[in-house]
Amino acid sequence: MALPRVAGLQEYFPGRADQIIRVLPGSIRAHPPDLIPRLMKFSLRPLLPLLASAFAFTAIAPLATAAEKIPAPAFANEGERLRAALAAADDERLAATKAGDQARLEAILSNDLHYAHSSGKVDSKASLIKALTARTSVYESFHYQERKFTLIGAGLATMTGRVLVKVGPAGKPNELDLSILAIWREENGKWRFLAWQSCKMPVPTAAPTKN
Repeated sequence: MALPRVAGLQEYFPGRADQIIRVLPGSIRAHPPDLIPRLMKFSLRPLLPLLASAFAFTAIAPLATAAEKIPAPAFANEGERLRAALAAADDERLAATKAGDQARLEAILSNDLHYAHSSGKVDSKASLIKALTARTSVYESFHYQERKFTLIGAGLATMTGRVLVKVGPAGKPNELDLSILAIWREENGKWRFLAWQSCKMPVPTAAPTKN
């Protein structure tokens, strides 16, 4: 479709007249061809830059709309990404522990595992897996009251917090309230559980009654 010729545009906007005409409202396009000179005659020349602004906005607006459609990054920074990976690894450890799944335990536990129970007993990777798969020690549930990951070096992170655990012989679990300190180590590109130390939280004592 041929664009209307508007006298004066080439003079004031060399090489951009056709582009400006495209963004003019239809009511202005319908004016006589000598519209621009007549505007000049009535000292409205300062308004002409608004036409250029309108053109610039029309050209930029689609770009802004496209930018708004770009999804935000899933993680704000590398530390956040690593903490999410550690949380996923620990969730997998808990699931494998509750299920007594040897293959999954072999995959998530480090070969150098040092697992110190709140009772004082210490397990290696082999002895812990043996107890879990034989179901001599059954973990029924884990409920974190707090779980915090702290990156302490390249490929090393601590996990601290508090967890409520039901564990014991099958059908006879003990309920433990534990404060924990654990270490995760990245091995061959995968986070593996390296160490665990827990201690029982003191049982709250009842406040003395007043006579």
